[in-house]
Amino acid sequence: MKKLLAKVRRKTNQPPSRITNETVAEHREKILAGGRRFKYPVQYARHRLVINAIIISLAAVVVLSVIGWWRLYLAQDTGTFMYRVTKVLPLPVASVDGYPVLYSDYLMKYRSDAYYLETKEQVSPNTPDGKKQLDYSKQKAMQDAIADAYAKKLAGQLNITVSSTELEAFLKSQRQSSDGEVSQQTYDAVILDYYNWSPDEYRSITSDKLLRRKVAYAVDKDASALVKAITPQVQAPGSNFQSIVAGSAAIGGSKATYGASGWVPKNNTDGGLASAASKLGRGQVSGVIESTTGDGYYFVRLLDINDSQVSYEYIKVPLSTFDKDLASLKTAGKIKEYISVPSVSSASSASTQ
Repeated sequence: MKKLLAKVRRKTNQPPSRITNETVAEHREKILAGGRRFKYPVQYARHRLVINAIIISLAAVVVLSVIGWWRLYLAQDTGTFMYRVTKVLPLPVASVDGYPVLYSDYLMKYRSDAYYLETKEQVSPNTPDGKKQLDYSKQKAMQDAIADAYAKKLAGQLNITVSSTELEAFLKSQRQSSDGEVSQQTYDAVILDYYNWSPDEYRSITSDKLLRRKVAYAVDKDASALVKAITPQVQAPGSNFQSIVAGSAAIGGSKATYGASGWVPKNNTDGGLASAASKLGRGQVSGVIESTTGDGYYFVRLLDINDSQVSYEYIKVPLSTFDKDLASLKTAGKIKEYISVPSVSSASSASTQ
């Protein structure tokens, strides 16, 4: 034991070895090794901090995504905040033949209907009748958004567009009244008051409707063929509209119908028919007219006219192909809705049930 203690004592009392040219590299490595104890823990902590920040960020994104998904697709939140979210993120609410139907388009239509019902019709969403009317609005908004999306899909295939000139011309026609043209500011205020749409939202809605109208005319070959078949009879001197309709056969899904307007204002909102009739002489027949409502082709004969009103008769060749094709896609299961929308037969039944 004494020998062991003496050996340890001699070892601890040894003077430090001298630094020579031969041992300088060894001493330098010892000093650097001591410094690494202070350097690498800092680098490791910084690396760990970056990894933790990334993990927390990803976790936050996942949590927010789950909450957003729940609010939109399960709770069906139609509030302003979620509407703004869908305006930024192109989230789908449905698809038609593989083409997405944007959630923002659905909400823009539904929120407008709901706003009108609650502010103008004084419908309370807390009553059974009010809930059913809002359910019908959801159904109508979904169907309308799906139809607009299908029109956009076909428009891309057929290279159909709505130019800014066409849009501005239509908006200008909408501002016409019996007292002259309503100012843009006044018209925008009316749209906001009744439908809760900003000018940009109203332009978007109108552009979609114009595109859908152009597509409906472009794809309906049956209606075009029927118009071509009856045009010589309609334009013949002394033609009888009722006899032409009775004697014309249907082509595909199109069958001509007859009607008379009675006395209506010259600027009547009838798809442009009254306006076209007011430019004719008594007994004169127009050329074929594409209704601005997009429901079909018309021939108009002016019966009578005064300073503010017109009376006319007409032949209508309805459009049917677009609606039939859309219904066929639904039957074939090619229209998928990602939220559960209540099924209500009509607005009138919703308000009486």
